[in-house]
Amino acid sequence: MAETENQAEPEAVVPPGKPGPLGRVIFLLITAGCFVYLYYQLNGAAAREGLSLVEYMTQVFANVQWIPWLALMMAYSLIYFFIDTLVVTRALNWFIEPIKYKDILPIRASAYIISIFNEQIGKGAMAYYLNKRDQIPGWEVGSVMLFIMFCEMFYLLIWATIGFVFSSASLPEVFNIIPLIALGAGIFFILWLLYFQGVILPNNQLRERRILHAFKLAKIKHYLAFFLLRSPALITAVFVYTIALGFFGVDASALNLLGYLPVIFFAATIPTPMRAAAITFWVILFPENAGQMAAFGFVQHNFFILFNALIGVMFWPRAQRELFRK
Repeated sequence: MAETENQAEPEAVVPPGKPGPLGRVIFLLITAGCFVYLYYQLNGAAAREGLSLVEYMTQVFANVQWIPWLALMMAYSLIYFFIDTLVVTRALNWFIEPIKYKDILPIRASAYIISIFNEQIGKGAMAYYLNKRDQIPGWEVGSVMLFIMFCEMFYLLIWATIGFVFSSASLPEVFNIIPLIALGAGIFFILWLLYFQGVILPNNQLRERRILHAFKLAKIKHYLAFFLLRSPALITAVFVYTIALGFFGVDASALNLLGYLPVIFFAATIPTPMRAAAITFWVILFPENAGQMAAFGFVQHNFFILFNALIGVMFWPRAQRELFRK
């Protein structure tokens, strides 16, 4: 249960805005770099086969086992939705007030529609929704969304480190930087905890801001619980992606994907068109199967976000009733 300040009058929440000009330029450059890299890699692979790029990619798509892939991905998306909703529900219960799992389902599902464009904007929409529906102070809901985003970065980094430990010999050399990043992140996390517990800079007032409400209340048990609750989604993804790669004619081990997936999921959060950054990572990691990996990355990531959005559409009538009820 949160502190008594939660009983204050509800605050207005401004819906998430668009990134600034600098952000748009950066994402445009990232997108252009991804598409240029993909074009040259795929065109080169097609030339080695004596085919045009269109013929090469048509052949790649024709050889995919679409029906079992579709069934697998639908099941995975539903599993992810239920786990994701559980994580959001628990975080809200930790730092704000008791909210039932079934009451979070339409909120989380509806946010997937906006997440087509940007996952973080989707989380901002959840804060707006809860403020409007339940009159929960907006900045405090926003702080829980920040807590979730913060924890997701560390959760992915922990799994990337675990994957590196078990499969470092077969990972690209650039992955050798993961232990150093993990060490630096671990030091930062300890300092972060000590700061919000008042051990470091006890007179600093930044921690008192309501947007940081969840971090002020969070204990080590909450961070650990987040990792344990979220981890089944990553473990499931490792096996699902391993099987799905087989449907595209690519052999991969689950241990290798344990090292790859957290990094690729980081790339998928970059709001590039068609998740170009994530697709590019697949081609970089499996250059000998450039066509298959481009096709895999494209349909895998885009089907996931579109099917999640479809789940959101199914819950949208209920969400509208709850949002606009008097």
